[in-house]
Amino acid sequence: MKTNLERALEDVVNVYHQYAIKKPIDDYLSKNEFSELLKENAKSFLHNTLPPNMSIDDYISKLFVTADCNHNGRLKFTEFLTTLNLAVIDAHNRSHQHRGSHDKHPDAGHGHDHDHGHGPR
Repeated sequence: MKTNLERALEDVVNVYHQYAIKKPIDDYLSKNEFSELLKENAKSFLHNTLPPNMSIDDYISKLFVTADCNHNGRLKFTEFLTTLNLAVIDAHNRSHQHRGSHDKHPDAGHGHDHDHGHGPR
């Protein structure tokens, strides 16, 4: 039986492949495939991290350029994980906002720094 984390990790790989195999059929995300993937699967992330006075498309372009470490105009899976990292950090930060305060966090008082060096964006 798979754990929640194992299913989530498998889902990440499956979503990546679902978009990477579009046109052309390869194991990379084009900018258009990347844009579709985020718009269809990460609406909350886009909404909650969108900088002021920036369109969704401009923001996606900025994320793409940031993730495209080798500057070849397409994202391999490890480059895609750069953006996924931002989404997971954002989801983590939102989880604390919904709880109200760290006092309600199940691990409160455990000496864990919830900023993790991410700081505000």
